[in-house]
Amino acid sequence: MLHLMTLFIVFFGTAAQAADPGKVVPYKAAAATLEGYLSSPSGTADKKVTKKPAVIIVHDWMGLGDFQKQKADELAKQGFVAFAVDIYGKDVRPKDAKEAGEMATKFKDNRPLLRERINAAYDVVKNQPNVDPTKIVVMGYCFGGTTALELARSGVPLAGTVSFHGGLNTPTPLDAKNIKGPVLALHGADDPWVPAAEVVAFKKEMSDAKIPMTFVAYPGAVHAFTNPAAGNDNSKGAAYNADADKKSWVEFMKFLKKTTGV
Repeated sequence: MLHLMTLFIVFFGTAAQAADPGKVVPYKAAAATLEGYLSSPSGTADKKVTKKPAVIIVHDWMGLGDFQKQKADELAKQGFVAFAVDIYGKDVRPKDAKEAGEMATKFKDNRPLLRERINAAYDVVKNQPNVDPTKIVVMGYCFGGTTALELARSGVPLAGTVSFHGGLNTPTPLDAKNIKGPVLALHGADDPWVPAAEVVAFKKEMSDAKIPMTFVAYPGAVHAFTNPAAGNDNSKGAAYNADADKKSWVEFMKFLKKTTGV
């Protein structure tokens, strides 16, 4: 049994540990008040202990919710300090897809504002007493993937950047030269919301800037393939895909092991 557990850890990541209860963390970006969610490995929160690697988690277009908080708690059990960020602002949550589209577009059309918000979250994580600032990885879902890439393009010293079915476009592709650390893009091969031309442009952007980038496309998967709340109707353009969800998480954990050692 012990031998089987060892094999499981080798293939699927660090053995689960305990985690402290997650907590709400208010913070500022210019005049905006934001409210993220911080989860830490057991016994490390707010203490000067051996510093841990950290993962910044960026929400999709619906804003910070239970999905991202659960991911933060899951990562804390794997030994990471995890911060689920708030891009939109305290109590600013779209009530439906129409509002979500409008809110996400507001930030995607104003990349300096988007960078301001995600850089504020990065500062929160970097300054945690239990975080090793040389081992911070950012990841995001859909709109959050776009945001994670913008943080990387802003030039902060990240250990790595991960996009789960994220938008890949940018108005400033030359900023890719600022990216620190490798990039992992986990993409639905049939995603109609991220056109093939956008994928081609992204790959060229990374190649031109000589950024180590791994691009994984999952056959049969569309947008939002990691989110069970997306339903299972591919014809809507966004749908859950259990196989792609499982495989992309394994790929992500391998990336974390490579970039942080955990």
